[in-house]
Amino acid sequence: MSITLKRQLTNDEKDTILERFGRKCFATGHPISPNEPLHFDHIKAFASSGQSELDNIAPMCEIHNKAKGMFSLYDFRIKLRLDDFFSKGDKQTLGNLLKYMAENNDIQSFGNKIVIYNEKDQMILESGSKKLSYNLYECPITGWKYFYATLPVEIINSDDSDDNSIGLQPRYLILEKTFGLFRHFQNHPVLQPSIGRVIDNKILIFDGQHKIASLLWTGRREFECKIYLNPDLRLLNQTNISAHDKFSQTRFYSSIMVGKLGTEFGAEFNQYKNSEDEQGKNEAGFIRFINSLQNETRGEINKKFRNFLYNMIINDGKNKLSKYVSSGNRGSDEYPITIDMLSKSIFTHFLYREPVEDLIGTESYLREYEIQNIIKLMNMLYDLAMNSWNPKAGSNDPHQIKLRRIFSSKSIMAWSDKVYGAICGKLELQDSKERQMPFYRIIDSEDEKKIKTVIEKLIAWPKWSSPINSDIDRVLSDNVKAVGDWMKNNGLTTGSLMGAPE
Repeated sequence: MSITLKRQLTNDEKDTILERFGRKCFATGHPISPNEPLHFDHIKAFASSGQSELDNIAPMCEIHNKAKGMFSLYDFRIKLRLDDFFSKGDKQTLGNLLKYMAENNDIQSFGNKIVIYNEKDQMILESGSKKLSYNLYECPITGWKYFYATLPVEIINSDDSDDNSIGLQPRYLILEKTFGLFRHFQNHPVLQPSIGRVIDNKILIFDGQHKIASLLWTGRREFECKIYLNPDLRLLNQTNISAHDKFSQTRFYSSIMVGKLGTEFGAEFNQYKNSEDEQGKNEAGFIRFINSLQNETRGEINKKFRNFLYNMIINDGKNKLSKYVSSGNRGSDEYPITIDMLSKSIFTHFLYREPVEDLIGTESYLREYEIQNIIKLMNMLYDLAMNSWNPKAGSNDPHQIKLRRIFSSKSIMAWSDKVYGAICGKLELQDSKERQMPFYRIIDSEDEKKIKTVIEKLIAWPKWSSPINSDIDRVLSDNVKAVGDWMKNNGLTTGSLMGAPE
């Protein structure tokens, strides 16, 4: 959905913008021909608090303006560049990206040779006219020398294999991870340095290539690094591979999810946990393991796994809404919400209910964050509405009538779809995979505020407070589609929940 300007630009304002950018599409820089429609849009999306000021407006061609969706023009432009880069092949490394950026004049050079030598416990590095010095350290285990430095892009490269040497780079770049980190690092610091080594007077990076790759797209041209001087190649290679694979098991055993799975599935999970698996442990592997035992049908196992996820959310002590969730399939005045209602509404849209391939205990495994994100959403519903639920209120109590309308089964199933669309818009989730797993991510406080504004607009919809026996009471007994259509026709839409004018 393309975001429209909050107000119409005057012809003079359009001329001012065209003087600044030329008649070129901001997304790719291609010329917009005189017979093409000319669009003007926010560089920073209106949904992300971008303002309708001239400094935040740029020209766009019609095709790219429609394709942009909720991305800022800046993010959308980088997304197109990344799509182009990854279209070159499916085994791209940091070295390939540096070459791509040099060919497109994003950087002047990379991988240049250096002069490097020791001088009184200092590491001296010379590159061109620059002479830099760094403290030198020694590993107490291996005796290897290393130093920390902020290094310019001109003297780094990826530790890839070539005709003369075997590289230590064990992973290829992933499009989604690179783009996600690019967006993350626009507002967050880098916590750990990338790691490399010196070989043949070159600095080669073998760990942290995604960090550098994403930072390059933010405009960063210097990177925090830890550099080894004369390591034993075989041992360093083994250590690097172990860090990416086997030693992730340390965090696996300390994962909350491991304890929960062990409690729910008992001996089956303990058997899987102790099995030899060089690829590491994950939810999908566990489900495949259970299937191999053939003690239950695949359908029974999948249902059991989903119920496990539901219980993780409902039984969490921080979930305020759970006090109103019925243990059975029938609601009551004391417990108006059922698990069946949640499974067909909030859980359907915000919980990824299939087992994931991400290794448990690694940074890519975000199930525990997803669970907590859903609990925060449910707590917003509690704080903004259900905290005043009164099962003893009379049938004519206006506030209780409003709450019954909001949380009736057909109603919650209908509005949860609209809330899902609005939250995806607010979080700028565009890819189908992102929208499939909207809460399977780290959501910061700013994004929580955006989500809360959606829930606030939901609860404030005027139709909830209609007089007794209004149309809403008749409609809410109809099928979910009819309820959703009626809501849409009466102003409860994805757009209205995002703050678009009705």
